[in-house]
Amino acid sequence: MTAYAAAPHAIRPAERLSEIWRRSATLLVLIAAIALLALLAGQADAVLQRRVIFCLVNLVAVVGLYIFMGNSGVLNFSVVGFMAIGAYTSALLSMPAAMKGTFLPDLPLWLGAMQVPHMLALLTAGVVPALIALLVGFPIMRLSGIGAAIATLSLLFIAYIVLGNWDSLTGGQGSLMGLQTYVKLPVAAAVAGGAVAVAFWFQETRWGIALRASREDEVAARASGIRIPRVRLIAFVLGAFVAGVAGALFAHFQGTLRVENFYLDLTFLLMTMLVVGGSRSLTGAVAGTFAISLVTELLRQTEVGVTLPGAAVTLQTPAGLGDVALAGVMLVIILFRPNGISGGREIDEMWRRRAGRKHRKLPEERNA
Repeated sequence: MTAYAAAPHAIRPAERLSEIWRRSATLLVLIAAIALLALLAGQADAVLQRRVIFCLVNLVAVVGLYIFMGNSGVLNFSVVGFMAIGAYTSALLSMPAAMKGTFLPDLPLWLGAMQVPHMLALLTAGVVPALIALLVGFPIMRLSGIGAAIATLSLLFIAYIVLGNWDSLTGGQGSLMGLQTYVKLPVAAAVAGGAVAVAFWFQETRWGIALRASREDEVAARASGIRIPRVRLIAFVLGAFVAGVAGALFAHFQGTLRVENFYLDLTFLLMTMLVVGGSRSLTGAVAGTFAISLVTELLRQTEVGVTLPGAAVTLQTPAGLGDVALAGVMLVIILFRPNGISGGREIDEMWRRRAGRKHRKLPEERNA
């Protein structure tokens, strides 16, 4: 008698490989989409390239938001605060000493003379927010619902006020200039792909599965022995790391840094991207970022003025219409498709659902 005959429910190697391939299809397609976008943008003009880079930087931030909020179902407003911490961390570590002496003359001598390689500064920009998230997350992760949302919103306010008033370290409300702009298309695409891979890895771990179980039914998850504060804290720290990296990318893409860039406007933009795409799936995070970036760019073009082809007519919309349109899109999605563009599913789940419909009728169709 073979081993498989003795254990009929054992998973055969071929089945195991098939399962791994099926679950990895989502990651492969998402990374391919990012690479294709970067490749196409590389053939465009400099203005469009900058728009695509900004889209990819936002994608990293949205993925950081998804890691905690999407898997736990708990609203998280603190991501932009962690982005700000990461941005200033990278700036302080990588700025030339001469620039620090000009804009931050009161820096400690050891920090003023320090200049580390960009990649080391980028990683440190993720580590510092992650450590802060670890410290503040212990009490916050025990909260749920509106209490947790208010607590994370408070973290955003604290980060904004501290960074905006710590003149000797951040320059306060002034601008930091002289940051090297090394974030080009290849760098932005590579980091965005890496962030997607990290998020996919987390949601496939036992921590990610346990966290999604608590999202669906917190009482049942506790009864099953899941330590909800712990798995939430792991996701919160990992999301803060990714958000800090996104902040560093933002700083070295713009070349200048102001604390006012990291506040409510960016918070609600990232929230809109995640909700419109579908907050319960990584596919939704990517799809929502691409969709809202496209809509924002089209509205920006109409605000500047677009000449209709074949007609001497210029279409121009009032300034500020973009914010109204984004709010309208988010309202429509919430009303008519609460789970977003992706329906809360990953790409492999969509494929299996479509294939199942082709081979059999759904239960409600059979009972009709």
